Amino acid sequence: MDPMDRGMRYTPGSSSDMNWELADTFLPASDNKKLKKKRGPGKVGIIVVVVILAAVLALTIGLLVWHFHFRQNLQSQKIYTGSVRIANQAFVDAYENPDSAEFKDLANQVMAQLKSMYSESPQLSKYYIGSEVQAFSEGSVIAYYESEFAVPAGQEAEVDQAVNRLSSKVRRVGEKQGPLVFDHVVSSALDTRLFSKARASMRYSQHAKSSAEEIITSPGFPDEPYAPNTFVQWQLRGDPGHVLKLSFDTFNLEGNCSNDFVRVYDSLVAVDKHLMEEECGYNSPSNPLNFISSRNVMLVTFVTNEEGNFPGFRARMTQISQDSSDLACGGKLGGTSGSFKSPNFPSYYPPNKTCQWDIQVPDGKHIKLRFTTFMVSTGSLNHCSGDYVQIVGVSTLCGKQPENTIVTVNSNKMTVVFKSDSSQVDQGFSAIYEVFEPTDPCPYKFQCDNKRCINPPLRCDGWNDCGDSTDERNCQCDASMIKCRNGFCKPMFWRCDGVNDCGDDTDELNCGCNVGEFQCNDNQCVSEKLRCDGNRDCKDGSDEDGCSRDICKDSTFLCGNGKCLTKPNPMCDGQVDCEDGSDESNCNCGRKANSKPRIVGGQEADVDEFPWQVSLHIKNTAHVCGASIISEQWIVTAAHCVQDEDKIKYSQPGTWEAYLGLHTQKEKQKATKRLIKQIIPHKNYNANTYDNDIALMELDSPVTFSASIRPICLPTATDVFPAGETVTITGWGATREGGSGATVLQKANVRIINSTVCNQLMDGQITSRMTCAGVLTGGVDACQGDSGGPMSVLSNERMFLAGVVSWGDGCARRNKPGIYTTVPKFRAWIKEKTGV
Repeated sequence: MDPMDRGMRYTPGSSSDMNWELADTFLPASDNKKLKKKRGPGKVGIIVVVVILAAVLALTIGLLVWHFHFRQNLQSQKIYTGSVRIANQAFVDAYENPDSAEFKDLANQVMAQLKSMYSESPQLSKYYIGSEVQAFSEGSVIAYYESEFAVPAGQEAEVDQAVNRLSSKVRRVGEKQGPLVFDHVVSSALDTRLFSKARASMRYSQHAKSSAEEIITSPGFPDEPYAPNTFVQWQLRGDPGHVLKLSFDTFNLEGNCSNDFVRVYDSLVAVDKHLMEEECGYNSPSNPLNFISSRNVMLVTFVTNEEGNFPGFRARMTQISQDSSDLACGGKLGGTSGSFKSPNFPSYYPPNKTCQWDIQVPDGKHIKLRFTTFMVSTGSLNHCSGDYVQIVGVSTLCGKQPENTIVTVNSNKMTVVFKSDSSQVDQGFSAIYEVFEPTDPCPYKFQCDNKRCINPPLRCDGWNDCGDSTDERNCQCDASMIKCRNGFCKPMFWRCDGVNDCGDDTDELNCGCNVGEFQCNDNQCVSEKLRCDGNRDCKDGSDEDGCSRDICKDSTFLCGNGKCLTKPNPMCDGQVDCEDGSDESNCNCGRKANSKPRIVGGQEADVDEFPWQVSLHIKNTAHVCGASIISEQWIVTAAHCVQDEDKIKYSQPGTWEAYLGLHTQKEKQKATKRLIKQIIPHKNYNANTYDNDIALMELDSPVTFSASIRPICLPTATDVFPAGETVTITGWGATREGGSGATVLQKANVRIINSTVCNQLMDGQITSRMTCAGVLTGGVDACQGDSGGPMSVLSNERMFLAGVVSWGDGCARRNKPGIYTTVPKFRAWIKEKTGV
């Protein structure tokens, strides 16, 4: 038997308290006159005076303490970063060296003139502390500076407005209050995360040399993770007449940008008006972060907090001539079809860029423009106040537009303008234009109301292929589809899945269970015999509701301290719900690389996109089954993968070798190989029905987690993955039924199918420990060689192991979904056997 045939996934002290004892001694008097009051203050008067003086002294001290301590606390440090162009100066090389006499002399002049400017503003002069020039660059001379202010509480907005008014005034008319002429000032408040005194600070400067690459890396990379509480900045320069290109070929930071992040600026100081992008998390090397400046300078800043340190990053910096064809955009386009895209697509386009394309097609024809990808920054005010694409006379687009957005003009001429401002870049767009006959805009195709053209077979197939649903209106449904009362036709497997797919609930009517079955709250049907058996056979646990058992009720989570939550799927959602924090423990898992959505009907996965995917090989032979990493030493696969046959003892650990971090089967030498120490198939696995189809494998030695090797999150026993939810399947299995295995790891998205419907389709073979998923119109499925691999679901920005690829009736056949072992059913078993 071919190995690939093994199946189908935290008071003032009393010492200062003066307890005065007033010991009044009354001496006997020999003369009564001596007992009469004498003129003067007397004892009482003296005491009153002393008390008054003490009160005044205490009040004075209190006022002084308030003035010098508490009042000081009512002031906040505000730092404004900016740049100013000095029109009457020419750049000299010495200005690049902060220790040179030329740099210091010009810097002193700039700081004196900035002080003079601030002194003219009542809102700024009284709070101004001082300025520091950070750098100079070409452009006559551009000075980059920081200005510090001590601003009383409640005055921050006024100071912000005063700085902006000053900058606007200088930009309009120029400013000369000394030997320097300032004709352009850009300034904004510095992000407070960038000047914390608690952080260690480092600064580097690098200048590109000819066409050679300059390398920058996070401190410690690649030998150790970056350090906590650190602020690092790199001032990058190129030669005059050039721009800089920065490419991160490794990028692996904490996923929360509030903690660790990288910022890239089109400037030499961290001024938000020139911020291109802030990045954190993990980025796949197959789709590297790539930035291009608008001039010959760039600043990279890196900030870390006190915990959660990751490997870091490595980036390459080169300079490109401003005349290079690589930077060219716009021009004249003709013919009957063609394409164009934003500069540097699919990586980030540069700031301060304007491109214009003039399209002219043959007379008598009209033009249809289709944006296959469209991601353009909207600007801080939205409404396309930042970057945009304008189809002149027709529309202006920005933000993220749906795939294959179409714009048409009833003319043979079209002008498209792309414009980016000084900040916040994005990936841009890719566009295709083609001609159409005014009388027949969609020859041989169906025209959607949004002008999109689709193939006729997609009409009335239950799927919104147009994007505006016009292809699914007024349809005649065949027997294999649900006929919605509103005229839509929907795939039969969406019936009774708890999701209103029709829009009028037609697909959720008459969804009862058969005799002898119990209907769960989510409409799932299970055998009446499973009611109150202590096991959650309903996905929502409702079969154990009202039973005399001390267990959590439906849609709940059992905390480590034995208490229950009413919040569904709370694990690793970033919020501590359990008093003991058990819902947020063990959450260093399931981080998925940036991706874009053989597995039959799938597509190639990005490198390191699914770092928990394992390839299981018979020693010295080809890939046989898949598996998923759940810890440094344990992986999960399917039980049917480890059942003995006449010639091969699949149950024996010595038969196997596991490849972790593998992407392409032909590059096994790049992966991490481990042998198997022990294999634990589930004791109740049924080889005839594939029930309880799950097994555990212990690696002979632990692996070290990295960008390419990471565990997937395990769900809890109460996690619910409802019908209709999208899940992802991955593997190197056959790309068609009966075909050979894939060389490159494949991925595909499918949908969980209602178990009642699935059981009907699969002739009653579905148990409560199986999950059905697929596309019942066919074309997408797992296949031979994908067995044991993961069926993963995205929840709270992490991927969870919802199922294990188990079996199916062929591959990608119509009305024949893939069957997966339901992992939540085996969570306690996994814990018992592995401790994970």
